[in-house]
Amino acid sequence: MTDGLPTDGVTLGAMLLVAALVGLVVGVLVARRARGVRDAGVHDTTGGALGGGQHHAVPDGVGAVLDALRAGAVVATRSGRVVRANAPATRLGLVRGDRIVNPAVERLVLDAAQDGRQVDEEVEVQRSAVGGATLVLHVRVAVLDAEHVLLIVEDRTDALRLEAVRRDFVVNTSHELKTPVGALSLLAETVEDAADDPETVRRFAGRMRTEAQRLAALVQEIIELSRLQSTDPSREPEHVLVADVVGEAVERSRTAAGARRIAIEAGPVPDAVVLGSHDLLVTAVRNLLDNAVAYSEPGTRVAVGTSVDVAAGTVEVAVVDQGIGIPAEAVPRLFERFYRVDPARSRDTGGTGLGLSIVKHVVADHGGEVSVWSQPGQGSTFTVRLPLADASATEGADR
Repeated sequence: MTDGLPTDGVTLGAMLLVAALVGLVVGVLVARRARGVRDAGVHDTTGGALGGGQHHAVPDGVGAVLDALRAGAVVATRSGRVVRANAPATRLGLVRGDRIVNPAVERLVLDAAQDGRQVDEEVEVQRSAVGGATLVLHVRVAVLDAEHVLLIVEDRTDALRLEAVRRDFVVNTSHELKTPVGALSLLAETVEDAADDPETVRRFAGRMRTEAQRLAALVQEIIELSRLQSTDPSREPEHVLVADVVGEAVERSRTAAGARRIAIEAGPVPDAVVLGSHDLLVTAVRNLLDNAVAYSEPGTRVAVGTSVDVAAGTVEVAVVDQGIGIPAEAVPRLFERFYRVDPARSRDTGGTGLGLSIVKHVVADHGGEVSVWSQPGQGSTFTVRLPLADASATEGADR
């Protein structure tokens, strides 16, 4: 709760907006009373309180102001009885009938009415009556007149989640970069101390090369992920042949797979066309293949299967491995940035923990989804599902 300058993300502009709204609503109320219309009449607390009928307690001018707001807005009596609420307030589940549903929000209304001053606070509320996820709401309450208070509620859930994601990304990136940089520093000192021992210099120079490659791969994937998360409205989607995507991804993964004695087998690919970026889709499929190779044992195989569901208008690309599998508790976190099921194995294989996150973003940008099935000791199957381009585009695409 704040009384002075805006804090904790509350901008001065937002505070001025609330002040302007209070002034505007008070002005409408004063004008109404100047015409001799009293607010002590009958409250419409059925449809009217939520925008479905005549609003006897609050004039139409106030309703028009509230309905123009994106934020949830409620006019209530000082006792907490709702006399007008806009559609966003209803969607947020703030009101039911003529009551404010959430006790915490109702308490803020009563506090503001009792103290006669503006209340500004963040509260957490259940997304639904049966529980589950919560919403973080920024609540402002201001006194309108002797009988009414104005409640403005903004949903801050997504904004706070984004802040947390960015903060975690910076922390994780710093940690991940520090590991190879520190290793390079130590190896350089070792090489310097062993300048008279050519064998030692060669051995540690090789390790330096490995760490440098890991650092370069990490930086490249961070750049790629950042590029995917920044929308480019000028980029026009192109018609992409799924067969070309699968073929190129398989070829680019064969070298790493061969070094581990893992065979990559690709089945027939239907003549399917999607809208998007050829290069990004190749990156997504290749990341799935590289992940499958990294977590498979030598002498096993990785298979790529493609199928079309004409009725659903989708094409699926599945990457199946015979690897170590994934524990059930780890599956929900697989697509998080820097998450690794087995950190030690990732270090051995040079994994950055960003590959699956990039897959998720690429597929989402193409209007699709990615899913995973896995059992420890039985391997894993990652499936990318993408919407097909229209039939005429598919028939006209050049092979």
